[in-house]
Order: sequence, then structure tokens, then C-alpha cells
Amino acid sequence: MMARVAFYAPMKPPHSANPSGDREMARNLMSAIGAYGDKVDLVSDLRVFDKSGDAGLQEDLLGKAELEAARLIHDLNPETDLWVTYHNYYKAPDLLGPKVCAARGIPYVQMESTRAQSRLNGGWDRFARAAHDACDAADVIFYHTANDLIALSRDKRAEQRLAELPPFLPSRHLPRASDLSGPMLSVGMMRHGDKLASYRILADALRHLRGDWSLEIAGDGATRAEVEQLMAPHGARVRFLGQLERDALQSAYGSASLFVWPGVNEAYGMVYLEAQAAGLPIVAQDRPGVRDVLAPANYPRPEDGPEGLAHRMQALLDAPDLRRSEGARVRVYVGTRHLMPAASQAIWSVLRPMLEARA
Repeated sequence: MMARVAFYAPMKPPHSANPSGDREMARNLMSAIGAYGDKVDLVSDLRVFDKSGDAGLQEDLLGKAELEAARLIHDLNPETDLWVTYHNYYKAPDLLGPKVCAARGIPYVQMESTRAQSRLNGGWDRFARAAHDACDAADVIFYHTANDLIALSRDKRAEQRLAELPPFLPSRHLPRASDLSGPMLSVGMMRHGDKLASYRILADALRHLRGDWSLEIAGDGATRAEVEQLMAPHGARVRFLGQLERDALQSAYGSASLFVWPGVNEAYGMVYLEAQAAGLPIVAQDRPGVRDVLAPANYPRPEDGPEGLAHRMQALLDAPDLRRSEGARVRVYVGTRHLMPAASQAIWSVLRPMLEARA
């Protein structure tokens, strides 16, 4: 039985012109859901996102959502079998899905949703409560990381199902493996906050390296000048590639010797999957979220600081055989668990029986 699925991403529509991890994941999910021939309809491009906890903006978006929900209740394709919302959370709650599904009598499914009790007071209180209400309304919530599962399990309704959906790459096959002979590689947007914090740790870690090493950095953004200043003491050993298109980035993965990125407060980090798919050993800190997409290894703890990161880098730089064995192992890990076929199987192994039981 083929299904017709209504898809919605409140934080950013999949067709947004602004690149981001959220946009890419939404696109990837639509592809994974439709991989077996099921029809996936993007039913709304209403963006419900409040970056700063602005009560006036929330009020305006709540009003727009009321109108959009009314439109969808009337106009949604009558053959729609279920609704899927991607990334419901306190800054971008799903204000449409629960209302439309209740009115049309169809199952409501969420993917990568989070609950944040700490936001139920303060600037995001109204949106946080809406996000919690949306979670409560879901028949199934697919979670990406063990960290998300903790809060989802704590607050879930008794009859609600929580199902694992590991983050995945939008491909059925692994790319060409790197020969591991090039420079180290880092990939990260250059912006204030967690990304800049990762660059600071990286710059400090490089100070502890010995021997002949080099690093290429792919990425750009508002803090590029600050990142360049952080890396200036390392001179020509650090080369900036700028923002790379997909093919150029894949080429960088395909020639690097290893991938290094601390991962400060990353939700999980698609770059880790991309690097491992190309057979790159990973140097990262053992952090929640990040560890959900890394093949098991002895990663340094955040409290080990830049020195811990440098120790793993040096070990891999000094041992080509270790790099090759690690690279082969991480490729198998990604190929088995984090490609499109595994994601489609994880999704429909849960949703198909649910729909068949309702038929």
C-alpha cells in the first residue's frame, strides 16, 4: 500500500534559498519518505521561527498559523494518509499539524522534535508550550540522538511511540574513498557562538602538534576575519578554502588525511557523516549528539581541552596504517547505518504497519 504524506518544516521550508543543515535535512527526509514510491507533498511554506524570544513576533505568527491551518483543513488533498513535521521545538513550534490532523482524522508524525522544560518560562514561553503541545499530539516521534530521547521519554504520552531514525546522508552509495594522503580537513560555518568556539579549540589544539602538518578549512561567514586571526600563528600550514559547493567539498573529503572538528554543541553534525563516508578518521570531542554519528572510537572528552584533541590528531598523523584501518572502519559504519536506504527502512518499518492497521 502506497501512502500520500503531507510534509511540513516550520523552521525553514525545504525550498529556502538560504543554505543550512535544517534545510538539507528537510530535503533529505522528503527523499527518504518517498524512496519507495510514496507521494510526499510539501503542504505549507509558512515559516514559524522566533530567534530571540519576541512576544510580538510570536503573536503575529500565531495569527498567521491560525489562518494557514484553516486553509489546510479545507484544502488538504483528501487522499492524504498522514502528516509529518520536521523539527518541532521551542523556537519553531508546529502550529499547523496537530490542528489539521485532528480535523481531518489522520495520524500525526514528528521527526527530530525536542522538549525544553527550561523554556516554559521567559521569552519563549508561549512557543515552548506550543511545541510541547505538538509533541503531545504526535502518534509517533522519530528521534535522531540519544540526548533527544531522554526528554522525549520523560514527557511522552503512554500510547505514543518513540522510534530511532539515525541522521543520514542523501545517497544510496558511499562516495570514493580518500587515499588519506592530503592535509587534515575541517568544515564549519564561520559565525558567532558555538561554531566560533569550535574554531578557538581547533586553533589551540594545532599549537600542540609536532612535525610536518597542514590543515584546510572549508567554510565562510560573518566571523571569517576572527577565524583567520585565530589561525594566523600557524601561517601557511592553514589554508582557507572558503564556502565550497557540493562537488568541491566532496573532492576535499576525497583527498584529506583526516577530519577534525571539536563539535561544540552540535546537534549531531552532518559533516561527520560526510567525512566518514569518504573514509576519513575523525578527530572530535566526545559530546552528546556528536557521538550519535561517530563510529565508536577513543575520542577525547571536552574536559581534556585542546590538548586532548591534539593528542588524537598526532596519533593519526604519525601512523598511516592506523589512519587506513580507522578509515575503512568508519566507511562500513556509515554505509550500514547512515545512508538513505537505512533511513527509508527505519521510517516505513514504523509507519506502514500503523497505516495498515487503520485501513
